[in-house]
Amino acid sequence: MAYRLIGDAAMVLHLLFLAYVTLGGFLAWRWPRTIWPHLACALYGLGVTVIGWQCPLTALENWGRENAGQAGLPATGFIDHYLTGVIYPSQHLLTVQLAVAATIAASWAGHLIHHRRRKHHTASNPA
Repeated sequence: MAYRLIGDAAMVLHLLFLAYVTLGGFLAWRWPRTIWPHLACALYGLGVTVIGWQCPLTALENWGRENAGQAGLPATGFIDHYLTGVIYPSQHLLTVQLAVAATIAASWAGHLIHHRRRKHHTASNPA
């Protein structure tokens, strides 16, 4: 039972990580310092996607599921197993990847605009 919970927890963490990579830059609009952890996570996500780095959450989920007597993830990984062909059609993978990249870029551009406005407002209105 514990191994299954580990596998399930890794799956949930994976989904949360993907949501953070996609939308976490918007948190920096409110909390500017969060841009740095988001940048690190986005770069890591890019490395997993483009370079093919192994994700430790995939290894953890596989370990938990296999020790629980379940099948691990296929060699193609988490996204292909849970999202591609399930959430969006597999022929639209590139479209989804570009939409995620555009969302991240928009969040970073918005962060930069907010940051500059805040600096300008602080400089023009000293306390």
